[in-house]
Amino acid sequence: MKHIEGRFEAVRDLDVYYQAWLPDGNVKAVLLLVHGLGEHSGRYMNLVNHFVPLGYAIYGLDHIGHGKSDGAREFVERFDDYTDTLSTYLSMVKEWQRDKPLFLLGHSMGGTIAAYYLLDHAEDFQGAILSAPAVKVSVSQATITLGRVLSRIMPKMGLMALDVNGISRDPEVVKAYVNDPLVFHEKTPARLAAELLSAMMRITVEAGKISLPIIIVQGAADTIVDPSGAQMLFDEVSSEDKTLKMYEDLYHEVFNEPERDRVLKDVEDWLESQLTG
Repeated sequence: MKHIEGRFEAVRDLDVYYQAWLPDGNVKAVLLLVHGLGEHSGRYMNLVNHFVPLGYAIYGLDHIGHGKSDGAREFVERFDDYTDTLSTYLSMVKEWQRDKPLFLLGHSMGGTIAAYYLLDHAEDFQGAILSAPAVKVSVSQATITLGRVLSRIMPKMGLMALDVNGISRDPEVVKAYVNDPLVFHEKTPARLAAELLSAMMRITVEAGKISLPIIIVQGAADTIVDPSGAQMLFDEVSSEDKTLKMYEDLYHEVFNEPERDRVLKDVEDWLESQLTG
């Protein structure tokens, strides 16, 4: 396995970090990894260690304001800054891996970014894998209105914090997350909260635009993202080839749960079915 890393200039002249893991032999397909809120692309080694030996190249970037990338932590001017940066990186990946099948893989807020991107650019990919996508708005209209007001007048004010115990039932995963210096552990700023809600609302309304093959994997005991959002997205996308895997008792990070091998194998089988047709 070969590991590469680098940086590129993204929106608002921000410097973005990326990395990739490449198989020793031929690349049969590419997974473009889109990580979740507050974390970074380096937290997906279970995916890397499973898929790279099978011939998959995995490319990931740290979102602006995340991990090793520039920008105020978890702060974004507009949600499109994430998708515009992803588009720039995708163009680079396409140059490096010409004519290879491309699959978009997004987790949590990365699932939001991925779904939002697919509304306009699904033709860039052969399929998509969404893990616990944050797509369902589960707050009141009053809270949404307050968030929008704070986004304008106090955009960097912290609003909501993540319950770290909800990411996995594996205590070692939680411990590693808490002690990871690249993970942002403070409250999410008002601007990002408002932009994220707006993106989720657009996905809810326009999900029918998504028609490419898609698999959604979701922990049924997830307390960080509403599991019913996965069902909603599955019902609303117009894809003829769509799969929903709802895992009983699993928490938010299904790739980091004790049953991760089963989840990874389900995704592997789905990918192989897409490549063999």
